[in-house]
Amino acid sequence: MWKYFLYYFAIISIVAFCYTLYDKKLAKRRSHHRVPELTLMVIGAFGGALTMFITMLVIRHKTKHKKFMIGLPLMILAHAVIVYLLIKFI
Repeated sequence: MWKYFLYYFAIISIVAFCYTLYDKKLAKRRSHHRVPELTLMVIGAFGGALTMFITMLVIRHKTKHKKFMIGLPLMILAHAVIVYLLIKFI
């Protein structure tokens, strides 16, 4: 079972990384067709928050947006609690 969890985490992390980089690329081009913030937050909520947060800090993307700089760490904390509870009770 844990193998599938790790596969899922790897895939969602890759998705989070790619979407964050893609949005940064579009931002540099000043494109009007950017990745919606809701899409980025949903990817974070589904497990990509840690990867997305680190990527945003490294590439300096959306670091002035409180929604991301507060929301993603809260999601990371929630994910850590969920993983802890799964490990403890399963």
